[in-house]
Amino acid sequence: MRANTWAGRNKVEVRDVPDPKILNNRDAIVRITSTAICGSDLHLVDGYVPTMQDGDVLGHEFMGEVVEVGPGVAPDRLRVGDRVVVPFPIACGACAACAAELYSCCENSNPNAGIAEKMFGHPVAGIFGYSHLTGGYAGGQAQYARVPFADVGPLKIESDLTDEQVLFLSDILPTGYMGAEMCDIKPSDVVAVWGAGPVGQFAMDSAKVLGAAEVIAIDKEPYRLQMAARAGHTPVNFEEFDVRSRLLELTGGRGPDKCIDAVGLEATHGSAHISAYDRVKQAVRSETDRPHALRQAIMSCRSGGVVSVIGVYGGLIDKFPAGAWMNRSLTLRTGQCHVQRYMKPLLERIERGEIDPTRIITHTLSLDEAERGFEMFKNKQDNCEKVVLKP
Repeated sequence: MRANTWAGRNKVEVRDVPDPKILNNRDAIVRITSTAICGSDLHLVDGYVPTMQDGDVLGHEFMGEVVEVGPGVAPDRLRVGDRVVVPFPIACGACAACAAELYSCCENSNPNAGIAEKMFGHPVAGIFGYSHLTGGYAGGQAQYARVPFADVGPLKIESDLTDEQVLFLSDILPTGYMGAEMCDIKPSDVVAVWGAGPVGQFAMDSAKVLGAAEVIAIDKEPYRLQMAARAGHTPVNFEEFDVRSRLLELTGGRGPDKCIDAVGLEATHGSAHISAYDRVKQAVRSETDRPHALRQAIMSCRSGGVVSVIGVYGGLIDKFPAGAWMNRSLTLRTGQCHVQRYMKPLLERIERGEIDPTRIITHTLSLDEAERGFEMFKNKQDNCEKVVLKP
């Protein structure tokens, strides 16, 4: 089959790779009809997530048709011919974490738990196409994928909604929604979102759906800010304004009630010398992650507010403002998304027209054009916000 693979730092390559096979009783094989390029894929391509190997199949946002089911999957749960969206965390459904609906912390799905323990202190769940740190599972930017624990993860789509309407239930829509949900939004709240990429856009939409009075979008790309403004959010370009000062102006001097970091480890800063400082530190590996967005969120949030972190961080950061966090009674909430918890409720919101996931799609390409898709997405060419690939 054809698949998009990691070919070294700053390089992907579509290659012929072996077809996946059923390896365990609870596996399924899915013929992929739509997949996508995610911002967190760039962390792999840019070389900031360790344990990638040449030929690893990328991609963790995918959906398609079940073509084979292992003997341990009950027919009432999944059958050949079912149309499914596959969540990016691989979860067993039986461990203590899964019982608490903390699916991205599954204790049984990562065969390389020992590596994750060295990095994070405790293991994390297996993730499709996201390095051997998270299990070395082949990803979904391919024609077919093996789905472990297929009786737990995939969500059946039994309506006539298009792939584009439901594909992002695999990751970025639940991730954005969880970022907003962790804020405990009240009707009077002003919510500021760092990052107007796909996850940030969905965090903004979710904050509005959950009742926020105003949502502020922070980014530097005009087309992203325009997209946010069209959806009813207030844009702030951090290359034109000092972010904290602008947020104080917009909130009567108090700061946003809730702040969401939807950027993560490759954040940039409006001040060239500050941005250069952290880029150099990251390049020489004296820190693995650039914390500009997280620092700004903590320093900007009103006292007693919530900072919700859904941008991906992989290791260590410098100059974390622990004093501001502790002394001003801020609540910091974080997590890789527990996607399985949100898929069905968000599907119902899509069906009711409360959220339109298709609004962020700017490019649809064939799988064989994945290299061009990564180039456009990474370098923000042609106003690229989100790329959907068709195998």
